[in-house]
Amino acid sequence: MNILVVLKQTFDTEEKIVINNGQISEDSAEFIINPYDEYAVEEAIKLRDDLGGEVTVATIGPDRAESALRTALAMGADKAVLVDDESLFGDEFTTAKVLAAVAKQGNYDIILAGQMAVDSGSGQGGPRLAEELGINHVSTAVKLEVNGTSVRVERDVEGDLEVVETSLPVLVTAQQGLNEPRYPSLPGIMKAKKKPLERLGADDLGLSAADVAAKTEIVDQFLPAKKQAGRILSGDAASMAAELVSLLRNEAKVI
Repeated sequence: MNILVVLKQTFDTEEKIVINNGQISEDSAEFIINPYDEYAVEEAIKLRDDLGGEVTVATIGPDRAESALRTALAMGADKAVLVDDESLFGDEFTTAKVLAAVAKQGNYDIILAGQMAVDSGSGQGGPRLAEELGINHVSTAVKLEVNGTSVRVERDVEGDLEVVETSLPVLVTAQQGLNEPRYPSLPGIMKAKKKPLERLGADDLGLSAADVAAKTEIVDQFLPAKKQAGRILSGDAASMAAELVSLLRNEAKVI
């Protein structure tokens, strides 16, 4: 089975994020594999180990994104593809176009991805890529079974489960609960250094900047406003109720 995992390198949301002039400062940011994509990598490795085949991991990004691919290789993926051409960087539309060009070079049976990226949270990546490739798509998978060309997916639907049956080729996006991603072992890290990593640009993919130009633009980014400390009211019930109403009307201006 030929498996492709598309992943993204995102900043670690557990770290302090600094924004300068509307841009996230990379000097202070720690970058990791998007957590949902780790589930996709783990599931791909499990499928390969059960059914045979090969796992390719791919991403779009600058040189630093290589570390995310190397982590996936250390987990057990077989080879990696990095699209590091700045003319192909953009929004979700751009990403889907570029990754579709990558996928068409590999004739993959199944494509796995995280259900969303924690930095943008749009959840558009998987569905857009499936549409570009003209294949079936199932999102938010918490269980995946492949039997020959038949695929059975249990997906999370607002806390409930929905079962979807389809066939290969298919794109599936991973939700938390699909598996427990492994930690790269020391032997895996050493092996990852020797595994093939291919770098591609616009010419390699038969694309131009005009073909994949972004449809949206980020005009500003900012951190949430700092929350003020809460206020504790004192006195009897009647006086506290009166003070609360006054504060809601005059300070919070919600009534």
